[in-house]
Amino acid sequence: MPGAQFQAAVSVVLRSAEGLDLLLIKRAYFDRDPWSGHMALPGGRRDPKDIDLKHTAIRETMEETALELDQGAQHLGQLKALKPTSVRLPKLTITPFVFGVGRHTQAAVASPEINQVFWVSLDELRGRDSNSYVEIPMPDGRKQDFSCYMVEEEPVWGLTYRIISELLELCPP
Repeated sequence: MPGAQFQAAVSVVLRSAEGLDLLLIKRAYFDRDPWSGHMALPGGRRDPKDIDLKHTAIRETMEETALELDQGAQHLGQLKALKPTSVRLPKLTITPFVFGVGRHTQAAVASPEINQVFWVSLDELRGRDSNSYVEIPMPDGRKQDFSCYMVEEEPVWGLTYRIISELLELCPP
């Protein structure tokens, strides 16, 4: 259905450690996935069976990382819903939900959609060494620079960058 607006949700999972660690995933490579190979937050599109978007975030996180947010995680709130700025991407509204988990919480690759999982320190993301730019090829053949965080030598840019930037503003060092 052309012009349809889809809803999606992601989980911003914070683990208590020396400071706070954030759960990130690296998506697997698939030809038809516009976010193929990107660093991201666990999450995805709302399923008709999901009672609400928070349930979508919890379900998708379990499917992708085997992390059961409905068991022992604390829901801390949600960040601003946002939309992709590129016309090449699906018409989508993404709502980030923030969860807190204990220091020994683990996550694993639990879906063929996911290549790797990472816990990254918020302090590391705030550091100058992680702030960078990534050059992305555009449909017209030119390349454009985007702000990003570097995590495990991978750029975290676009929607995930925007969500993390808002999180870092709300969680002072």
